[in-house]
Formats: sequence, C-alpha cells, structure tokens
Amino acid sequence: MKIHEYQGKEILRNFGVPVPRGIPAFTVQEAVEAAQKLGGPVWVVKAQIHAGGRGKGGGVKVAKTIDDVKKLAGEILGMQLKTHQTGPEGQKVRRLYIEDGADIKNELYVSLVTDRATQKVAFIASSEGGMDIEEVAHATPEKIITEYIDPLTGITAEQSKKIAAAIGLTGASVDQAVDLFAKLYKCYMDTDASLVEINPLNCDSKGKLTALDAKFNFDANALFRHPEIVAYRDLDEEDPAEVEASKFDLAYISLDGNIGCLVNGAGLAMATMDTIKLFGAEPANFLDVGGGATPEKVTEAFKIMLKNDKVKAILVNIFGGIMKCDTIATGVITACKAVNLSVPLVVRMKGTNEELGKKMLAESGLPIISADSMAEAAQKVVAAVKG
Repeated sequence: MKIHEYQGKEILRNFGVPVPRGIPAFTVQEAVEAAQKLGGPVWVVKAQIHAGGRGKGGGVKVAKTIDDVKKLAGEILGMQLKTHQTGPEGQKVRRLYIEDGADIKNELYVSLVTDRATQKVAFIASSEGGMDIEEVAHATPEKIITEYIDPLTGITAEQSKKIAAAIGLTGASVDQAVDLFAKLYKCYMDTDASLVEINPLNCDSKGKLTALDAKFNFDANALFRHPEIVAYRDLDEEDPAEVEASKFDLAYISLDGNIGCLVNGAGLAMATMDTIKLFGAEPANFLDVGGGATPEKVTEAFKIMLKNDKVKAILVNIFGGIMKCDTIATGVITACKAVNLSVPLVVRMKGTNEELGKKMLAESGLPIISADSMAEAAQKVVAAVKG
C-alpha cells in the first residue's frame, strides 16, 4: 500500500522527523486558503499522486505570490501528470499540497528498505539527492552507500555517524542526523513499512536537516495492525480491478498481455506467467486465489479478469493441496455460467481430488480445454489466442 507525500510527512512529524509546514488542498480555493494560512513569502505547490518524478513532470512549482498559488493550483489540479513511474498514460492529479518554501543548500537522499538477502534493514543514503537519484545510481553507484541494520539491535549512533559522514555532513548537522536517522528507523519499524524514502533530505545554509519529500510503502499483510494507516488509502490512485479484487481477498495485479491467469499460490502464478511468455504470449494479470478459494471467490475472479477488454483467453492452473481440485472445478463451472464466458478457457489441475475435478469439468457441457502439464496448458492457451 502506498500513500501520498503529505500523509507521509504527517507520519514523519509524529515520529519527530522535521518536515516543512504544509496543508493539503482539494480545490484551487483550498490551495489559496492554505497559502494564506501558511503566510509565505514563498510556497511550493505540489501535485499529490502515488508516483515519483513529479517535479520533472511539471507537478511541483514554486509560487511567490498568492496569485501565483492560484494560477499554479489551477494548472496542476486535474492535469494528467506523466512521470517515469506513471507510464505513458499518466495519473490524474486530484490533490495538492501547499508547503512553505525552503532554503535549499544541499539535497541529500536517505531511505530504508528490507534486504531479504541479509535479513536486515538496508539504510541507503547519498550526497546526491534530488530528482536525478536514479541517474546517480546508474552512472555513479559509488555515490550510493548502504548500511545494514540488525533488527535485533536497531540502528546505532556509530552507524548513523558513518552514514552522515559518507553523505558529507559535518559539525552540528551530524548530531542532528544521528537523531533523525534513529527516528526514521523507528518510524520504519513501528509502521511495518516496506519502504521509507526521503528525497530530498535538505541541509539548509545553517546546517539544519529537513525532509522535503516523503515516500512510504507498507506491507499489506501487516495493515490489520494499523487502521490509522489504512485510513490514508486513496482508491483513486489504484487500479479499479485491483481494488475490486482486494474486496474478495484476491491477490490481483493488472498486466499488459491478453491471457488471463487464475492460479492458487503466488509461486505457481509466477511460474505460470513465465511459461506463457516462454511460448510466445503475454499474461494479462497475476491472480492468486489462495488456498481457501470458494466457488464464489472464483466467480468474482473471472468477472474481474473479463472486465479487461484485452483478455482473449483464460488459463486456470491449479495445484490441489489445501485447495481441492473439485472445489475449483465447481467454481470454474459456476463462473463460466455466471459470466457467460465467451473466450477460450484452458484448465490444468493436479493434486487433491484431481480426477473428480476433471470429471466435473468434462461433464459440465462447457467448451473447456483440459491439459495435464503446465507446458501443455500454456501451449494450448497461446494457440487459442492466436486463432
């Protein structure tokens, strides 16, 4: 789950991380009122979407008068903002953040992410923060430093000082960095975040550190512990199909292909998509119905897949372990009848109650194409799509 910059800064503020004053706005008038309340003399008008690169896309502008705020808010609000993270279609701007202008001297970069290889938290930092951090990582990787934090001990003052020195901080700024990094780490751990990124972390002309941006991703599996974070969810920023799938506890991600996939188990789902690609086609989605799928759940999965006009065939690939093949067969038959299925359907089943499930499909009277292996299933669904 992602949240907006202004929501991230609210979380940082609650953990004692210094951030500029700012007020969210949903209309031009609210933007003007926010600027008047902040008092200026300089404001930053920021588009709020779940993507980076907003500045380069024209979604972050500096205003020096209230009239500037009004004009810029009118231009940015409602625009289709395109960045390297939105894709060519862009994302509509529905929210703004009006923030105090900042005395920017040095733009730094800091982030926290879980490193699965070391089973530690990776604290990543650079002296070259700002809009081109991806280019820095590509062209001069030596300017990106990583410190691994043992979750049993947490970040130490020594580690914080090492990071601060590596990104060029000196004097009182180092002491502030030690405090800020400790608070940032606590924020990361206490909110069950999977990513916390501040880019840029500003060091002003007086050496004071301030988070000028805030990007958060959260572990969806831990959100039951954080209703206050769930309240930040902005459904307008998410794929409608993925939102609908989440209502039925389906793990669904839209992709660009034309073969719908319904699979039980994330690993098998990934392997299924790889196999489709191996035989020359592209999957239209990742869809894991999980181990406890009901016929109703399978029906909803079919409905969600078929809302995508690009889907020209569906591949159901089931390994019957906890999930029994006859249960999936019932779901597939129910779904086909409920949605009046008009695209080719290939089903491959293995495991618990496999023969019963296959018998149910064969006797359903539906034009279901059966397959015994994953390779055969992929070949058949690709052939069906290609005519």
